[in-house]
Amino acid sequence: MSQCQHLQAILAELTADAQQIDGEAVNALGEAIMRAKRVFVAGAGRSGFAARAFSNRLMHLGFSVWFVGEPTTPSIQQGDLLIVGSGSGETASLVTMAQKAHKQGAEIATLTIYPQHTIGQLAGTIIRIPGITAKSDDASTKAETIQPTGSSFEQLSWLIYDSVVIALKEKTAQTDAQMFSRHANLE
Repeated sequence: MSQCQHLQAILAELTADAQQIDGEAVNALGEAIMRAKRVFVAGAGRSGFAARAFSNRLMHLGFSVWFVGEPTTPSIQQGDLLIVGSGSGETASLVTMAQKAHKQGAEIATLTIYPQHTIGQLAGTIIRIPGITAKSDDASTKAETIQPTGSSFEQLSWLIYDSVVIALKEKTAQTDAQMFSRHANLE
């Protein structure tokens, strides 16, 4: 297979998997962000890169948002929202974060392959993404893949986050110029 054919196969896989995403769950995530006092976003590994990019875009939209683990991240409180991207729903550090947020009375949302796992059990908003992880390969609804395990989850997470950003941009009537005014300028 050529590199271009690999790219086409990945796009076909993501298109097939995207058909299984619950649009109401995606809308619910946007609504949770709108009603939250503050938003905290967490993820580990490659899923964490997608989550970090999402927190960056939420900041561009003017939300009070932090990526968990940064030194300037404040304590989470009641009225806040924690969004956790975790394919397995069992990553130890993310489970601990979700449990602490739950104990503080914060709302929890997650993007995960396994809503029945620990983080999903704590979450009020769940976006289930078809996929497989190295920890489990129960993928009965997952499109066939040529990619390493977890890749399609991470890619589709990024796209879901971007779709939420577009919806929030419309709901808040933000312009590109307004978003750009919040873009980093100390680069």
